[in-house]
Amino acid sequence: MTGLAVGLAVAAGLAGAVQAAVMGELGGRAGIFPALAFSGVVSVVIGLVLLLIAKQSLRGLADVARQPAWLWTGGALSMLIILAITVASPRIGLAATIGIIIAFNLGVAAIIDRFGWFGFDQIAISWTRALGLVFLGAGAALSLYKGG
Repeated sequence: MTGLAVGLAVAAGLAGAVQAAVMGELGGRAGIFPALAFSGVVSVVIGLVLLLIAKQSLRGLADVARQPAWLWTGGALSMLIILAITVASPRIGLAATIGIIIAFNLGVAAIIDRFGWFGFDQIAISWTRALGLVFLGAGAALSLYKGG
């Protein structure tokens, strides 16, 4: 299962940059909010199809509805990410957009690990992790400069 998890993470990493490029272009052509809404519709359709393939029913949706409401924020956070890449990528470039997102993703993930929030095991922020975060932040900041 670890191999599958790593493979999916790699695929998501590859897809993220392409998604930012595609959404930036779609937002420029159709408008930011129509692009955002359409992306949400496509996500819902694909999610429902995958649920039907995996479970042969929509019953899993009832299980989700019974969970605490704070666990539903994943959908809203996904929309925020899609909105951000749609707006930012054509304005500051793909590398800067993705660099900033990754830097903050990793920073917040390290904090979540450190305190064991959301049911995760606690993992200390070692000096090597901290140094990696500093370098990643510096790289994200440097990616904002387009000049040579």
